[in-house]
Formats: sequence, C-alpha cells, structure tokens
Amino acid sequence: MSGVSDKRPIGVGLIGFGTIGTGVAKVLSQNADVIEQRLGAPLRLVRVADLDTESDRGFDLGDIRFDADSEGLVADPQVDIVVELIGGYDVARRLILRSIENGKHVVTANKALLALHGAEIFAKAAESGVDVAFEASVAGGIPILRSLREGLAANHIDALYGILNGTSNYVLSEMESTGEDFEVVLKRAQELGYAEADPTFDVEGVDAAHKLTLLAAMAFGAELTFKQVPTEGIVGLTPDDFEAAQEFGFRIKLLGIAKARREGGSERIEVRVHPTLVPIDSLLARVDGAMNAVAVIGDAVGETLFYGAGAGEMPTASAVVADLMEIAREIGRGGAGRVAPLSYMPEVLAPKPLVPLGELVGSFYLRFTALDCPGVLGHLAGELGEHGIGIRSVLQKGRGDSAASVPVIVFTHPAPESAVRAALERIDELADVTAPTRVLRIEEEL
Repeated sequence: MSGVSDKRPIGVGLIGFGTIGTGVAKVLSQNADVIEQRLGAPLRLVRVADLDTESDRGFDLGDIRFDADSEGLVADPQVDIVVELIGGYDVARRLILRSIENGKHVVTANKALLALHGAEIFAKAAESGVDVAFEASVAGGIPILRSLREGLAANHIDALYGILNGTSNYVLSEMESTGEDFEVVLKRAQELGYAEADPTFDVEGVDAAHKLTLLAAMAFGAELTFKQVPTEGIVGLTPDDFEAAQEFGFRIKLLGIAKARREGGSERIEVRVHPTLVPIDSLLARVDGAMNAVAVIGDAVGETLFYGAGAGEMPTASAVVADLMEIAREIGRGGAGRVAPLSYMPEVLAPKPLVPLGELVGSFYLRFTALDCPGVLGHLAGELGEHGIGIRSVLQKGRGDSAASVPVIVFTHPAPESAVRAALERIDELADVTAPTRVLRIEEEL
C-alpha cells in the first residue's frame, strides 16, 4: 500500500543547539505528523552539532547523534539539508559554503551574514544547484520574505515600512506608556529577556538594518549590503519626545524604510533605518511591545500588513521548519532552486543608485536644548527661516530660570533634509543652544 510513509525521509542536520535550535528540534518532533501530511515525506532530524554538549536544553534528542563536530555534520551523507543557527560571520560563512560544496541545501536565520556576504553565498549555491533559504532571518515567524518572493511577485513594490526589531519596539512602547528614561526601560527589557546583555545591535538600529538589506534586495532586485543603509538608533530619546509626539498625534517607532523612485525609465531606491514619528491612527503605530510588523505597498495589490512575533524560540523555529519543508518538496521532485532566493533571477540583480538623505523632503521633529531666556525662540525661528524651513508647531516648557536649559520642540512643514541639516549646523553653534539638536523624521502618509 502506497502512502506518505513510502517516501524517503529527508535528513536534517542542525548546527547550533541554542534557543532557536532547540525550538527547531521541538517543532520537527512535536509536529512530525502534520509536517509529513503536508510534505508527503518524513522530515527527520538526524544529527546535531554544538560546542556545548552538556547543557540541558529541556528536550531529549533520543538517539539523534549530538556532538561538536560541525565539519562532520556538513559532510554526512545522511544530511540532505544543513540548518545554520550559530550566528556571526566567519565560522557560519565557512560552514555554509562547505555545506554547499558538499551538495547540501542550507537553511539559515543569519541575517547579519547574508546582509554582508549574501551575494557570494547565493552565487555558490546557484553554481552547485542547491537552495539557500532564510525566512527566519527577518521578522521571526512572520512569512514576509516568502510573501515578497511569491505572493507579491507580480507587483512593482513601491515602498515598505518595517518595525523589525522587537527589543527597540518594546523599549519605545514602555518609554511612552510609563514616562521612564531610556536606561531604566532598557534594564527592565534585559531582566525580562527582551534585550541581550549587550543590546548595541538592537538599540543602535544595526539589527534592523541587516533585515532591511534583505527586504530591499527582494523588493527591488537590488544588490545591497547593510553598510550602505543609513542607520540611526533609539539611544538619546527622552520622555519629552514621547510626550510631544502624543500631543501632536504621533507615536515614535524605529522603522526600516525602503522606497522606489521611478523617474524617466530609471529607478533609484531609498533605504534607511531611524526613529520615526508615525500618525497615531496608522496600523504601524498600533504595534506594541516586542512585536514586529511590515507594511508593503505594491502597485497592483495596494497596501498589505504582516504582523506577528519577530523573535523567540518557537516563532523563529516555525519559520526555519517552513524553509526546510519548502526545500524538502523540491528534493522530492528531484530538483532545486524553484524560486530565486532574492525573488529576482540572479542575472538581473544589480546595484541600484541610492537616494542620498539630503534629497529627502519631509516634515521633521526638532528638539532643541536651549537656555530659558527671552529671544531664544526668535533665534531658532530665524535660522530655520533663513534656510526656507517653515514652522508648523512649537512646544516650549520653561522653568522660569534663565540659567536652566529647557527643551524647545518644533514641528516643521515639509522641507529638504539638506536644508534642515544646514540650518542645524548654524543653530547648534548659537550661544543659547546648549546641546546638539535631536532630529526625528515624520512619515505622515502611513
């Protein structure tokens, strides 16, 4: 009698048995029945490698081979697909390339590696006729990469906006709701496990830039590395910023933004990561805590929104196993490379001109720190006016002490960023301005 059990099991080798690796093992074990029913063949974890072979992960691997021999794993003939979950650059890159050389398909969640060395890895995979899948590298359990690559493939993508880092989103949500300082909220995030002991990549926007690099490549067919993405983090935001934003109908979110500018038959793209004021009634403004969301605007489909857990053991493991199943289907059909990893065929991927930040035109939130004395607002307004920047609203909270510095908050009318930056160079040199100005961009059309 024929059936799914007659099909050859697909062997999986897992490198990295930390939080996400443990989740992958759990999903493969606990959901083996539904995986086989949907796939048409068993998907079996046959080998695990990790330098730490002693710690209790709370999951029994049974008779699955578990040791520190990652090189042996990538050469093991029982392994059809290698899952890389160790992170970092050098070791992960070497193991992935070695797996490809050995004819193994690869699944990875390593957005940092792909954002820097993706072109090399994808080219080697194409030469060897194997697949590299990486859904879990962006937004955890949200199937945003698969949606761009397949569900939205018929569209010219006009823009995408992403809340791509759960740690930063948690910190921003808590600062707004509690009125507490950044350092206090970040410490609590670390205690709750939302932030790493070293949260630099999260709060400086680097993690979001890694993810945006992959999203922009898939949306626009652009060869891009994360070093090309202008990036600003959330360090330096104060309770005053959240209070002022709320008063004028905005919330502050760390956004990854990518847009296409199509003019005269050519295309340039915007890519940037920075704290952004978004209208309080927009969909992205409602994304709180450690959740992620990505809004994608296509010329045919219009606006779509993808929302869910952007990190965590089981949501990320869900995305990893979905990639395993996609590759396993192709193995079952006797082929590979059903869909190009970056959505566009490799031969058409090319560097695309980036729009310089100075060319951007939009409204701005400016927080000046100035002495609380007569004439200060006139000085600020004068410099802005000299550079053609109109003031929409002003909020000043004085303390009645001419020796004290106070925040003076200005919302501008739309202006070129180059003009704003030129004005601020002059303003920050004024005698009654006592600290560098904090600048936040406003996206009003979300």
